[in-house]
Amino acid sequence: MKVYNYLATALLAVAFISCDNEDDTANELTGEGTARIEFDNSYAGSQLLLQTSFYDANGTEKIAIDTLKYIVSNIRLEDAVGNVFVVPEQEALNVVDLSDDASRFVTIANVPVADYVKIHFGLGIDQEKYLQGAEGQGEFLTTATEEGMLWSWQAGYKFIRFEGRFTGENTTEETPFAIHMGSHGTALDNYKEVSLDLPVSAKVRTDITPEIHLVADISQLLSGAGKLYLEEKSQIHVDPEKSPMVAANAAAMFTVDHIHN
Repeated sequence: MKVYNYLATALLAVAFISCDNEDDTANELTGEGTARIEFDNSYAGSQLLLQTSFYDANGTEKIAIDTLKYIVSNIRLEDAVGNVFVVPEQEALNVVDLSDDASRFVTIANVPVADYVKIHFGLGIDQEKYLQGAEGQGEFLTTATEEGMLWSWQAGYKFIRFEGRFTGENTTEETPFAIHMGSHGTALDNYKEVSLDLPVSAKVRTDITPEIHLVADISQLLSGAGKLYLEEKSQIHVDPEKSPMVAANAAAMFTVDHIHN
């Protein structure tokens, strides 16, 4: 009698395992979908408005922002087991322009279905891309030129254009400032990588398009780990000392606000 009981138990166990395997197979994620990334911009938690509002900078200066543009490149999405989807260059290379609302959104097609838990992207153009020469930049060279994001081919790209007016303790009249940060050819590499954990997974499915909402706190450009005072220097361009400070501040200004699934 015991033999029959053992046999029945074993057969039931095999049946349960078979059902589990069938369920796992049925639940395997396959196919491709679409993901969307939004690059939003704020200033120390406040809405960022061009030209009309003055914001505090380091406690002693006030700034009004007239132009804000930055280059985003090399976007990658990483899933929970470490698989990384590299977004094709033509979709991953963008100029985000605060005055052009459409530029803040990046739509990525043909994304493998998965639960993505991290996003990686570049701020600027990496040396490998730059060293492909002017002909190797494709259509983006024209885009960067039209957007004012290029000094010259020899000098390189402007990764950030941050321009406006400021006042300070010793500067009572509104005075122009311009911060143009980029790599200085191959002599100084200011390209930065940004990696962010997502608070919840972005679930790419054939019928679900998640939106990853990122926020750049633009106050960090001047008030980040490296403090920059416009009264000290209001024009930062090809600057081997201060442009790396801007680059480091910029790389730390991004956070993930939320995910729409």
